[in-house]
Amino acid sequence: MTWIRKDLLGLEELNREELELILSTAESFKEVSSREIKKVPALRGKTVVNLFYEPSTRTRVSFEVAAKRLSADVINIATETSSVKKGETLIDTGKNIEALKADIIVMRHNASGAAAMLARNLNISVVNAGDGWHEHPTQALLDIFTLKEKLGRIEGLNVSIVGDIAHSRVARSNIWGLLKLGAKVTLCAPKILIPAAIEDMGVAVTNDIEEALAKADAVNVLRMQFERDGETAFPRQLEYFKQFGITAERLKKAKKNIIVMHPGPVNRGIEISSEVADGANSVILEQVTNGIAVRMAVLFLVAQAQDKLANITKDEPSLS
Repeated sequence: MTWIRKDLLGLEELNREELELILSTAESFKEVSSREIKKVPALRGKTVVNLFYEPSTRTRVSFEVAAKRLSADVINIATETSSVKKGETLIDTGKNIEALKADIIVMRHNASGAAAMLARNLNISVVNAGDGWHEHPTQALLDIFTLKEKLGRIEGLNVSIVGDIAHSRVARSNIWGLLKLGAKVTLCAPKILIPAAIEDMGVAVTNDIEEALAKADAVNVLRMQFERDGETAFPRQLEYFKQFGITAERLKKAKKNIIVMHPGPVNRGIEISSEVADGANSVILEQVTNGIAVRMAVLFLVAQAQDKLANITKDEPSLS
């Protein structure tokens, strides 16, 4: 199929064929990172702007590396030192970036729906690098890519997502992507961290970590986001680890080759033990590596779609 979207805003809006196209494109680009010269000219002449309203290390750097390996020019904007601090609106910031003839904005924002709002107001491409509690599509894509690489398929897999579901855009994007590709998803967390009616998305829910691990082919361990809410809304850290932490003892009762994932940053001793995070079942660092290939694929595909839309507009007959 041909990719036709100028933006990547979330996995909820994508169909199975679109998800598979991103994954297959990422597979092609992964080989680039193994070369002596880690570059292809796919986005030569294009400019990618990383516009981050929230702190980020892995995602921002991964997008920067991905864009540079595609031979794009990259500009990083830290909003704490930009005109945002002077009161400039998100749309005005986006329109100014567009006026500078940038081609793609990669944006992280603390408000759900911010990426979609920006995309509606700009002609250039917008890639959502995380918006509030809504979605983090490229993180889910790299998680799914890693699962497929390690286990050979997504269809029919049992994937458990454990941790702070309530505040997790990663969980939501993973749920959309995994279900559309035929996996079964189980969520596990304290009751206070399970959103109401989330079963309506088509997932199973449990508060028993042993039950969540028993049939899982993979477990995706989410960071406890203590900064997102008051302390009273969360279990105590040691209490959480005791009841829900992924430990070597718990993995002994799971499938022998269970895959352990984490989107990072990892809180060792809170959601996962160091023994597991660094152990044979862990693919945490492979996720980071695969993030470059996935983000290369996304940047390449939205740039292609944008070029096609621009050519269609240019070729339309004038009404004057």
